[in-house]
Amino acid sequence: MDAQLFDKLVAIRRHLHQNPELSFTEFKTAAFVESQLSELDIPTERIALTGVLATLKKGPGPTIILRADMDALPITEESGVPFPSQTNGVMHACGHDIHTTMLLGAAHLLRSAEFQGTVKFVFQPAEEGPMRSPEPGKSGAQLIMESGKLTGDVVLGLHVHPLLPVGILSYRNGEALANVGNFSIRITGKGGHPGLMKEVVDPIAVTGRLITAAHALVGPQPDPPISVLAITYVSTETNPSFNVIPNQVLLQGSLRANRIADYNDIISRLKTLLSQLEAEFRCTIDLDFSAYYPSLLNDEALHGKLAPVHEKIFGKKNLSPGLAYLVGEDFSFYSRAIPGQFYFLGAKTEENDTWFLHHPKVTFNEDCIRYGAGFLAESALHLLKTTS
Repeated sequence: MDAQLFDKLVAIRRHLHQNPELSFTEFKTAAFVESQLSELDIPTERIALTGVLATLKKGPGPTIILRADMDALPITEESGVPFPSQTNGVMHACGHDIHTTMLLGAAHLLRSAEFQGTVKFVFQPAEEGPMRSPEPGKSGAQLIMESGKLTGDVVLGLHVHPLLPVGILSYRNGEALANVGNFSIRITGKGGHPGLMKEVVDPIAVTGRLITAAHALVGPQPDPPISVLAITYVSTETNPSFNVIPNQVLLQGSLRANRIADYNDIISRLKTLLSQLEAEFRCTIDLDFSAYYPSLLNDEALHGKLAPVHEKIFGKKNLSPGLAYLVGEDFSFYSRAIPGQFYFLGAKTEENDTWFLHHPKVTFNEDCIRYGAGFLAESALHLLKTTS
């Protein structure tokens, strides 16, 4: 990558960082991406409401998919960078501005490269969740895959890592990121006066038992943990009062497990627990899952096939086995349908030794753009030659 292109990409990244948009509201971001691709004469189409699918075809051959996400988070920025978000309460705290920039960089590099086949560039909306989704509970990647518009032989993605040094590429094969489900539990009892407890079915008492027993379902965990069930919100949905027991309690939370078998087992035992509490307390308990990301599945054979590219861009010593983080990533919807690999890319700045993704003070080193764009472009070229 020459200096002129790198400077252009840094300017693009800073523009995106200053103009973040939340999931399924990325209209201006999508229009900006389309304008950049139009300059390269790469045709585009809209997908999943605010997504952009671009196709670069140069003769017959395999189809390689490169993906970046575009949405930001509802966070007030405290990073201290000289180009902060200009939208109150919204920040690119997960590095999606850099992901989008790197994919545009790969488009620049591939536009002038010689190859046979097709490269599809997916600028995806709503990785951060299904809020405002045109189909409730479904994220950007899920909608894209269900549309039937995205097919190919291989899919690749990158995610910046703010605590890994620039020049490091981290990988984990198999089930690499967690199965994640958002759930709600509604306990319906019979409210009333605390002085007449024989007439009351107290949903708060049920809640206390439920929280303790639900946490116990995952059992003792190794370090790092492989499963977690977290209750993140509790509400009686009534005005608080010292002398009124409510009819209902609403709990919300997150279930996460690295292995899909563990995830399904915990759900089964949670349902059994709720049935037992219903019988014991004579209440009604409703369980609802509003969103689900399956575990991201990295293809070991594909990782091995990319070894020459790893060495060319990063060097053998800078390829690092990674941990199985209990975080969700809807790249999983691609990787469950198409052989895929999803890597973490070092993006550490000198100022940051602490702040991770989704924190208002997180920063990312723009030098990682060279590595990320170059890796995506070189990987596509290599796979176009070696995929039958």
